[in-house]
Amino acid sequence: MAVGSEVVHGFPHLETVRAAVTALYKRLSYDTVQTFSASVVPADVAFADHDDLHLGVQRVAKAMVRHLRLPDARVIVSFRDMLHAGNVELAAGPEYFIELNSRFKTHREDIGAALAHEVTHVYLHRLGLAFPGTRDNEILTDTAAAYLGAGWLLLDAYRQSATSSQKLGYLTPEEFGYVLAKRAQLFGEDPAIWFTSPQAYEAYVKGRDRALRDERQPPLTAAGRAGPRRYAKERRSAQNAQRDGGAAVALAPSADGGYAFEGRAPLRVSFPCPTCHQRIRVPVQGRMRARCALCRTVLDCDT
Repeated sequence: MAVGSEVVHGFPHLETVRAAVTALYKRLSYDTVQTFSASVVPADVAFADHDDLHLGVQRVAKAMVRHLRLPDARVIVSFRDMLHAGNVELAAGPEYFIELNSRFKTHREDIGAALAHEVTHVYLHRLGLAFPGTRDNEILTDTAAAYLGAGWLLLDAYRQSATSSQKLGYLTPEEFGYVLAKRAQLFGEDPAIWFTSPQAYEAYVKGRDRALRDERQPPLTAAGRAGPRRYAKERRSAQNAQRDGGAAVALAPSADGGYAFEGRAPLRVSFPCPTCHQRIRVPVQGRMRARCALCRTVLDCDT
């Protein structure tokens, strides 16, 4: 939790975010991801100042447990002074023990955001899904919360004014926007209607623009003009190298995690699925349709 400190912007964790989306599909399957088509709605986490603190936090925590299809059990939430927004005990259960930063006693509008992250920790723990290292595992948790319909609250908790700033989670605001845009493309959802923070909306727009770029990378037919020209040039180089020596040809993917030519004849091209980021490999043979085996997205390509 960053309160009053400088907020990092941009997409410094994008590679890990994409790996997290792929990991979710691999662990959950396409069918299970589809069961999360409905996001947590504002009414589920509404918290008025006159509400009893402990009853209200229990209610919101139970809403998160239900949303993530966790076993129905008592959620015990306490408050204490700490550096981070929250902490959760990843025990076998049946009860869930969560600690929240004492700051949330007087900033109740963000309790749902903090609980979205902590309850997602429980969900991933019970799935046996984790990344090595604290940083990458926290990025996985934020990504999962956003992609499965609870993490828009984490972005909405991002606020800045002339005198203060606040951000929850390990992703940058724009990275949260990127993941939420990926979810929006999948389910036809518009999370922007729920944002109460103008800064959250601005970050979502930037993340959405970045997510749309994934849909416009060669060899996808939706690519713009410059990309296909570069692709055609690199394809000719790969084909010439193959004809000259017949050896395996490889072109390292771009910084965007783009395409790569590889293999002996017939030459193949691999590229990331714009939905789940699993790499797809197809023959270099002109216009064709490719289907991602992991998320079932059908893609129009010009290879």
